[in-house]
Amino acid sequence: MKTTKLILGLFAIATLALSSCKKDNNTSDIDPNRKGDIGLHFDNRAGAQDLVLNTQTYQNALGQDVNLSMFKYYISNIKLINKDGSTFTYPKDQSYFLVNEADANTQEIELTNVPEGDYTGVTFTVGVDSLKSTAPLAERTGVLDPAVGAAGMYWMWNSGYIFMKMEGTSPAAPLDTASGTRPFFYHIGLFGGYSTPTINNIKTVTVSFGSSVASVRQAKTSAPEAHLYVDALKVLNGTTNINIANYPVVMANPYSANIANNYKEMFSLDHVHND
Repeated sequence: MKTTKLILGLFAIATLALSSCKKDNNTSDIDPNRKGDIGLHFDNRAGAQDLVLNTQTYQNALGQDVNLSMFKYYISNIKLINKDGSTFTYPKDQSYFLVNEADANTQEIELTNVPEGDYTGVTFTVGVDSLKSTAPLAERTGVLDPAVGAAGMYWMWNSGYIFMKMEGTSPAAPLDTASGTRPFFYHIGLFGGYSTPTINNIKTVTVSFGSSVASVRQAKTSAPEAHLYVDALKVLNGTTNINIANYPVVMANPYSANIANNYKEMFSLDHVHND
């Protein structure tokens, strides 16, 4: 009996030591001084369908047919939410991206030199913040250069970026006699104004990874990726269901706030993969 108790006691000690060892290993597995990468994939959709420009017809919440020819939006000021509740703010000057449905390469955003961690969500801005919008032109390069990367996404007459641009045609839109088509377009910007107050259509979005975790480790050969769905139809559907017949063109006017409130809700998580 004593021998049996001794064996059981030694087994319990060994199990406890092994458990403690595993716990220590898990803790020491993450070193914030080591860096890794993480990807964000923006998969543009139209409801449950893949978004296809020019050739596919969809319907908004009011039953109006739409054919989209353009869908672009700025993603900026990215922050990653760590499992421990802390956040990592991606370097601001590197944190401006223009996602374009017509260019698949822009839909993959790679964040480099990210501290090791188990990330459970991401926060970002849809649009370009006021400080960058009003910065000297020399500080606005790449996708922010109005002459190159931001071509078509900048109002020269209004000195401001277009945060989200959607264009297309719909039978519900008024006839354009010159082209014989029925176009509609929504060019949404405005950051609150520089010298004169304006509407502020900058939107902050947080997408939780739910029970999933994006594990960033320096030793990994493949970076984890958060795959996000972006439902373009939510530009038209949401708190305000946009009637294309009444609002075929929306730019720098008060109604733009309704569309901005809609597109804030177009992001959701599909999945996270770590290999």
